Amino acid sequence: MENTRTQRNNKRTFQHHPQHSTKSRLPNTSKKGISKLNSNLFIKKATPVVETQYTAGRLIKDLKVDKTIISNLEKKGYKTLTEIQEKSIDAVINHKDLLGIAQTGTGKTGAFLIPIIHNLINTKPQNQVLIVSPTRELALQIDEEFKSIATSLKLYSTSLIGGTSVRTDISNLRRPCHVIIGTPGRIGDMIRQNAINLKSFTILVLDEFDRLLDMGFYTEIQRFVDGMYNRKQTVLFSATEEKSQKQIVAKLLNNPVEVKLYNENKSGDNIEQEIIRVKDGENKMTLLLNMIQDSSFEKVLVFAETKRWVSKVCKNLQNAGIKADEIHGNKSQNYRIKALDLFKNKKIQVLVATDVAARGLDILNVTHVINYHQPLNFDSYIHRIGRTGRAGKSGKAYTFVN
Repeated sequence: MENTRTQRNNKRTFQHHPQHSTKSRLPNTSKKGISKLNSNLFIKKATPVVETQYTAGRLIKDLKVDKTIISNLEKKGYKTLTEIQEKSIDAVINHKDLLGIAQTGTGKTGAFLIPIIHNLINTKPQNQVLIVSPTRELALQIDEEFKSIATSLKLYSTSLIGGTSVRTDISNLRRPCHVIIGTPGRIGDMIRQNAINLKSFTILVLDEFDRLLDMGFYTEIQRFVDGMYNRKQTVLFSATEEKSQKQIVAKLLNNPVEVKLYNENKSGDNIEQEIIRVKDGENKMTLLLNMIQDSSFEKVLVFAETKRWVSKVCKNLQNAGIKADEIHGNKSQNYRIKALDLFKNKKIQVLVATDVAARGLDILNVTHVINYHQPLNFDSYIHRIGRTGRAGKSGKAYTFVN
């Protein structure tokens, strides 16, 4: 029976009371950069319909894939396909190039892993598939999903991410596997150390390709593409599509199947979006505390613009008695994994992060996203707020505006 719970739109006013200010006052502007986005972009009423589900024409058991894959998916609790999965899986099974655009939390990872795993069955491990992710956390999440879907199929994967032992990675790569999953930096390191031969790969997957094709990663991605002489299939997935990248995407893909279920640069219809105006002389940290201390803020993701600011905000929350932790590039991989697990399992109320956490991570039931600093571009905003309101559920996002 479908749950059609309707969310009440409870307006709340968060007021600053000077006598309750925290001991450590934080200035209200980011030193890294000033957002030039129109603050009106951060205001949007959620669509009244809350949990709308796509009705797939097929069930998981109807997929034309190996029975072990179906069994593994059903053990994970999956019974029906999401829209992006139903419209993508057959194309990837048939070795077509694919461009997939869909909102966060809609099952994009399964959309490429299920068919790729099916096509790898009964093949020798020869480093056939390269899956590239912009963040360590997303790469680990994909690897974990691969292993669970491929259980008992004698298919092997290796993850290559920064913050782990280079020596261990080199050792692991001496044993060929079917799939290598990693971030551009560490994959590039392994190529330069001759631990990976790009000629062996026939399939390239870029997950969150819009981020991978921006100026930060593009040069490395282009090196991968140039070295994959035997590339026969390319699969690109993301929540957004940048107009400026269309020519690059066109060069990567050969007569692709296009599945676009999400309008370009459109923020989630099921997310209530509001701004919190910070007046001159007001303490932003106090405003944040007033919000988080409200009982409805059960599982909150706070974004700050720099690593330094993430640590400052987290420390102030902890000093105020809030159970909080932080993730950013200066934290070790083990620390970041632990912090994410604490947040996922509701052992902490607040996770403070840089945009590293805004890309593809599947964290269930985040009630609120708060942008302590305005994002520098709208694409970043979309990915930040996409951590709430996932898979058709409702969510709330607040952005502080000076």
